[in-house]
Amino acid sequence: MPAERDFGPHVDQTNYSVVVAEQVVVKWLTPPVPLPHPAPELLAHLVEAGFNDTAPPYAALTLFDKGRELLVALVTGYLPEARDGWEWCVDDAEADETAFAADLGRLTADLHLALSTYPAPTPASAGHSPGPSPAPSPTSSSGPSSASFPEGGEAGSQGGGLLARAEEALREALELTDGDDGRWLAAHAETLRAGLAPLATPARGTVTSAATGTAAGAATGTAAGALIRIHGDLHVGQILRWRDGYAVIDFDGNPTVAGAQPYQPAARDVAQLATSLEHVAQVAILRRGVPAGRATAWAARARALLLDAYRGRLAARGRPDLLDESLLRPFEIEQECRELIYAARHLPRWRYAPMGVLRTWYPEETP
Repeated sequence: MPAERDFGPHVDQTNYSVVVAEQVVVKWLTPPVPLPHPAPELLAHLVEAGFNDTAPPYAALTLFDKGRELLVALVTGYLPEARDGWEWCVDDAEADETAFAADLGRLTADLHLALSTYPAPTPASAGHSPGPSPAPSPTSSSGPSSASFPEGGEAGSQGGGLLARAEEALREALELTDGDDGRWLAAHAETLRAGLAPLATPARGTVTSAATGTAAGAATGTAAGALIRIHGDLHVGQILRWRDGYAVIDFDGNPTVAGAQPYQPAARDVAQLATSLEHVAQVAILRRGVPAGRATAWAARARALLLDAYRGRLAARGRPDLLDESLLRPFEIEQECRELIYAARHLPRWRYAPMGVLRTWYPEETP
């Protein structure tokens, strides 16, 4: 895996993967990560839930060091002819092809349907543990794992956290973005802040326990809608197109967001994926010479197709409640702020992508 591409910031620069005999991929975590870690149990659950659109998980390698158990590597199946979305999706943008978007919408809906049955935190453990561990699975090399999510559950303890986190992301983006882009951002700050307001809506949803089929506790002071275990870092770079279709990868959580809550509205993942399509359009403009109008129109069509397919799949499975559409734009605004923060701290040349998207959303010279 390359250390970094000229476009797209979301490339794993810490871990590295080794393909063995075109049969398995060993992803080495450098340095090893103390357990609990989200990936082993989450991958095991997806298998049990019948979600197969990911690299098949085979093993999690751990070791004990100074009284701590560390996750050293994850072993998954090799997917022939796989390319990530920062490659294949940019090709499709250049070719003005959008047929993929419906597939991604259904794929994301199937992922969320599977994740919605992940064991939920109980009221007593909310903020400390994801709840009961799944049954033992062959994905672990050392027997059943007691890993839980260090970030804790969304239910019951966040207290207005969605809006506060989004406003903090906007504040940091304003602070870190300089030059003409910084001036544009400052001029539109109130418009962006107003766009975040739906995140303050008091919660009406609950996290439902797969084990009991009952509500595990209502969230307070967070956005409305069901709370599920989300991917947390879903963008086109996490979706491989391979010989037999598409596969979602990297269930490690968002490495750029400290303390991210694993149980959130599904709209978080959908918004991240949708904005990544608009980033692809910006890459196509800069790197492939695609006319700006054609690229942004492509992104709009692809986004609409993705959302239509996502809604349709949820409705067909009797779970339209998983998507609260009022949260999509607020989460998208927050995501663009986080992209600007990432650019300022790690990859300055990436700033053109989120700024290009924001200027597309708010084309007027002044708010």
